[in-house]
Amino acid sequence: MLGAIEFALLAISSIIAVMEPFSTIAIYTTLTKNHSSERQRKIAAKAMKISFVVLAFFALTGHLLFLVFNITVYAFEIAGGILLVAVALRMLNPGKDEYSSDERDVSIVPLAFPLTAGPGTITTVMLLFSEAGNWFEALFVFVGIFIGVLISYVGMVYSHRLFKLLGDDGLRLVTALMAIIVLAIAVQFVINGIVDVAPQITGT
Repeated sequence: MLGAIEFALLAISSIIAVMEPFSTIAIYTTLTKNHSSERQRKIAAKAMKISFVVLAFFALTGHLLFLVFNITVYAFEIAGGILLVAVALRMLNPGKDEYSSDERDVSIVPLAFPLTAGPGTITTVMLLFSEAGNWFEALFVFVGIFIGVLISYVGMVYSHRLFKLLGDDGLRLVTALMAIIVLAIAVQFVINGIVDVAPQITGT
């Protein structure tokens, strides 16, 4: 029982840490600032439902899926980085922001992938699930996913109340800062993917 408790704490804390829900919450707030409260809630709910399904799916079948399609985690990291670059550029250029007019874009990209169910989180749930000694321990991987997604959802639902205190100028400043952070995350994703795959390419 003690081993199961230790694995549960490891799984839950690891998934929440890698998921970084507070970063996603801040980005969600800037991307949905022009939406109604009802639509904001729908976007948050849809994004988190998709994230849970994707992460649970990869926990169960990720290794097999990557093997069948000859896909590596490194490719996921680079692809996620490229997606986030596009997101950051749109945030920096709100006059051409496609997210404000399309709920699906916000829910799936970037909130579900690559922010909540990103390469790092996908890799983490796959590794944790493979390291579980039995189905009881494996269950805590899904508990960790649920808790991380729940924290993100609750934070999204109530985030706009906090950001209203900043005013329009403050929100524009936060948007610009978040765009820079998103761009930095994107570059780091790409760098991580390249660094991880380099030894295989060079044979070292």
